[in-house]
Amino acid sequence: MAVGVRHCTVRFTELESSSLMKCSLSSSPLYRKQSVHFSNSFSQRYNQCCSLSMNGCQGDSRAPIGTVETQTLPAVSSPALAMERLNSAISDMIKSDPPPYNSGIIRLEVPIEEQIEALEWLHAQNHLLLPRCFFSGRRVASEMCINGASSHSKLVSVAGVGSAVFFTHVRPFSLDDWRAIRRFLSKKCPLIRAYGAIRFDATANIASEWSAFGSFYFMVPQVEFDELEGSSIIAATIAWDNAASWTYQRAIDALQATIWQLSSVFITVQKKNPHSHILASTHVPGKASWDIAVKRALQIISRNDPVLIKVVLARSTRVMTAANIDPLTWLACLKVEGENAYQFCLQPPHSPAFIGNTPEQLFHRDRLSICSEALAGTRARGGSELLDLKIEQDLLSSAKDHNEFAIVRECIRRRLEAVCSSVLIEPKKAIRKFTRVQHLYARLRGRLQAEDDEFKILSSVHPTPAVCGYPTEEARAFISETEMFDRGMYAGPVGWFGGEESEFAVGIRSALVEKGLGALIYAGTGIVEGSDSSLEWEELELKTSQFTKLMKLEAPLLTRGQSRIINQNQKVR
Repeated sequence: MAVGVRHCTVRFTELESSSLMKCSLSSSPLYRKQSVHFSNSFSQRYNQCCSLSMNGCQGDSRAPIGTVETQTLPAVSSPALAMERLNSAISDMIKSDPPPYNSGIIRLEVPIEEQIEALEWLHAQNHLLLPRCFFSGRRVASEMCINGASSHSKLVSVAGVGSAVFFTHVRPFSLDDWRAIRRFLSKKCPLIRAYGAIRFDATANIASEWSAFGSFYFMVPQVEFDELEGSSIIAATIAWDNAASWTYQRAIDALQATIWQLSSVFITVQKKNPHSHILASTHVPGKASWDIAVKRALQIISRNDPVLIKVVLARSTRVMTAANIDPLTWLACLKVEGENAYQFCLQPPHSPAFIGNTPEQLFHRDRLSICSEALAGTRARGGSELLDLKIEQDLLSSAKDHNEFAIVRECIRRRLEAVCSSVLIEPKKAIRKFTRVQHLYARLRGRLQAEDDEFKILSSVHPTPAVCGYPTEEARAFISETEMFDRGMYAGPVGWFGGEESEFAVGIRSALVEKGLGALIYAGTGIVEGSDSSLEWEELELKTSQFTKLMKLEAPLLTRGQSRIINQNQKVR
């Protein structure tokens, strides 16, 4: 019996150009940068994954793609039936003549009449040694600008394994790279999206722990599970470009190899604390070095004619555990308390997983509409409603926190004005509450001058003063000179590009995790006039607590006199 298919086809035209924004750093570093070696395979360079699928950056970014299609098959009642229908459709493609195009991308999707968590589907594929991704938008009040007003506004989360096409390079993300991604996307196929992340500072050297990510890494999933409100979709995507030596036949063969490995047996992801036992925990910088860095920043900030008004300094904490850390289990635990946050996971081939539970939106574009937000100032939540309100009022009345917040808000406003015909700020100052912390918050909306000018948007709004400082270049130079580790994708843009929409969060409250070899947990805090290094250190502890609460010290080792915390007090050169 033939299966009906609904087609959506579009052809692309060349995009307008935009100048590439670059940053410059000055001076030599005060500290020696440190790399963390997870495993031998981890140090393999990004270009070694090219054999797994097609690197879209190797094609002609200006050449229009031959075809962009979404084929929607009839809905079924279960994931098992969806896989049968998907397999049947792929078999039909193999038997049919190839499309008459030298390049293209085709998405086959099967709706499922049941809502299933995308993270559970991804966890069922834990046995696969393939690149994977996960992105979950925030579940917030209706007035928030999340996921726009498109026909797919009820998309809850997306999980993917394998890459139909990926995009990566060690050079900084450029206009040509953005064009390379855009040529595989279409407004008429809104769920063909490229998920990924960009380094915080593309000019900094890439440390070994981040080597597989390159300067940026994006992927269009080969097999994807979309969780919607009340239903689900499973999809398979093939992409080919003869100019990049990746033919339609190779794409079909690669997809079939992935499909054969998939599991349709769902296992509920543990959402309670796994309590991995900590064998050792190492801060970079240690407390003494942190105090020196903050003191030096304050000396510059307090000058009569300061070149620096704010700088965000970060810390990397490496934890070694007695048992494996499953990044998806960690992510599931974070998701429970992350109703107002984005959850993400990005894992290229031969690399750890970059996971996070970030509260901060960088921008969301829905056609010509764009929104962003300013988030700064941090306090813990109170143990009671009365205490929580008291802490909230303290945050609202703090001159130091208002100064830090105003810097972030006004800087984002000016950057949006550079790409928008109008910008509205509402509310101008409010409180955003999360499970463990609360922040000062403002929401910014704008009307873009050009819908397809996403590269300019990304270049304009990243990095915000909330993760870098102000002025931007001076703050970035100070970070480069001072910090002793590679931020990698931490505090960089994390999200997705789509044909009619794009959304990026800021990759904070994040960690780099590899099974059996521990994790690197990242956190940062803004230094402005009036900052106290010890209080800022306590803020780092508060921000990393969402990860550290998942672990506990290994009590038996304490009796043997082994150290629990190893602070690396690096000296100024």
